[in-house]
Amino acid sequence: MNNQITNVYIWDMDETLILLKSLLNGSYAEAFAGLKDAQKGVEIGKMWEKHILQISDDFFFYEQVCLEIENCNKPFLEALSKYDDGQDLSDYDFNQDGFSPPHDDLNKRKLAYRHRIIANKYKQGLHNILDQEMMDVWDALYKMTDEYTDGWLSSARALLEQCLAGNEDPTICNTIAGGVVRSNATGSRHINVLVTSGSLIPSLVKCLLFRLDNLISHENVYSSWDVGKLQCFQWIKERFDNRNTRFCAIGDGWEECEAAQAMNWPFIKVDLRPNSSHRFPGLTLRTVGFYFSIVYGNPDSENDDD
Repeated sequence: MNNQITNVYIWDMDETLILLKSLLNGSYAEAFAGLKDAQKGVEIGKMWEKHILQISDDFFFYEQVCLEIENCNKPFLEALSKYDDGQDLSDYDFNQDGFSPPHDDLNKRKLAYRHRIIANKYKQGLHNILDQEMMDVWDALYKMTDEYTDGWLSSARALLEQCLAGNEDPTICNTIAGGVVRSNATGSRHINVLVTSGSLIPSLVKCLLFRLDNLISHENVYSSWDVGKLQCFQWIKERFDNRNTRFCAIGDGWEECEAAQAMNWPFIKVDLRPNSSHRFPGLTLRTVGFYFSIVYGNPDSENDDD
């Protein structure tokens, strides 16, 4: 369909889709002027940190790839795909393959193998990685965090679902390959993309732990750690752009704001303060549609809550 509109939603992670840094440093509780137990927030944040690092190290090569060997963080999992020769990795021993500096073609291939395994584990989900005891711990921590933050996690996730559907009813859509959704009602395409300042592997693990993995595919997770958000935004534009593509960035920081301005994209600034409408719960599909219409006009907006 030549006139099909594609909406690309470009999300920040920390203090946008999830809360972590603001729990650890107490700024989330401070915004409530004494109504929130700041120490409880810190304790919740520390538990998340522990699980993120543990799972990153135990199942996603984080210690080996990024801590023991410098400069191995990549901006996205497909960055080294050209070095992957497709070798069967079912009996491959990642502990004995000699992966190390320098970053020559041989070691880039070994890193590409690791990225392939990470992508497969992401697609399979945590229920295929963690045992039942750990799953129960994770589930309890998610519920505790969502309760402490008045539903921030679940409402952010709900808006991601609505964005993909282009409708407040996320069932009115068909999922297609690559984390893209086509709305049954309009034929439009909707894509969630994550651009985070964190390093890539822990960011993918955060997506899994915070239940975002079925709403943001691994191909659509970008780390701006080394390259900056503007570069990531430029890559996203090159990847998805056509004359009917519309982009909107959502985040809490100055870097994504400046990058969106440089790209002439609408930007929605997330605000932790409880009286703000640009937070979770609070931010709605109607608001996102309003920001789209400011830049792109509103002749056939799919994002109004009719």
